[in-house]
Amino acid sequence: MSRDALRGHLAMLLFSALVAGSFSFGVMAAPHIAPTAMNAARFAIAAVIVGAAAMATGGIPRSALRAPWRYAVLGGIFGSYFVLMFEGLKTAAPVSAAAVFTLTPLMAAGFGAVMLRQYMTRRILLALLIGAAGAIWVIFRGDLGALLRLEVGRGEAVYFVGCVAHAIYTPLVRLLNRGERPVVFTFGTLAAGAVLIAFYGRTAIAATDWGNLPGIVWFTLAYIAVIASATTFTLLQYAALRLPSSKVMAYTYLTPSWVILLEAALGHGVPPAIVVVGVVMTVAALAMLLKEE
Repeated sequence: MSRDALRGHLAMLLFSALVAGSFSFGVMAAPHIAPTAMNAARFAIAAVIVGAAAMATGGIPRSALRAPWRYAVLGGIFGSYFVLMFEGLKTAAPVSAAAVFTLTPLMAAGFGAVMLRQYMTRRILLALLIGAAGAIWVIFRGDLGALLRLEVGRGEAVYFVGCVAHAIYTPLVRLLNRGERPVVFTFGTLAAGAVLIAFYGRTAIAATDWGNLPGIVWFTLAYIAVIASATTFTLLQYAALRLPSSKVMAYTYLTPSWVILLEAALGHGVPPAIVVVGVVMTVAALAMLLKEE
């Protein structure tokens, strides 16, 4: 494995762990603020942080401003994922939504094949299928009855559209990048996303009583803006420039396992031992993906 590829894998390992926190904290903050208001603030704060980092590490070259429509496309697509996720969670059960999310790596692999001609080998396809099965096992805590009772409603359908956007985003990063550094490219994406979400959610933003929001909202906003946006966006784009789309998105299979660990650390309970079977399956899938072709 090349050094660049190894760094890409390490970036996505950290990505999967950091994203998990947004689920645990987001559930507590969601009832107190509109999805568009939360995500407009999230993208704006993250854009300022990443923009400052870009200026401090070499600046933003004039060449990065070529074809600004690229940032609008990427920012709109990734911003729509977050808005649709929160919109879907208004009616979708968390377990059902998480099950929908596990379809993202396979969809990303499909879009990578169409857009970048990144075709999967049988081993990668098998790894993705094992990872998906393991993630679903973790999500449903080893309860086959719960899996069989899965019902797809409006919320799940809305979130599925968001997951499609997430899957498209990964190969698009490589397709649209013209040599810009990840931090610079991320800044353009976040800035464009902030503008688009703010315009779309201007009514909800104006109606939000920002001065009286509970502390959990501000804590969650700080976390998702700094950790789950600025940091993870940079990690995702860094990895997407070094790994095939299928391998990048495969790390999302680890997120449910990270969520379980975080929930246990927060004192929300420990899952039954049978769930460990799913964790082992996701780790096995990642081991298969780490192996060179």
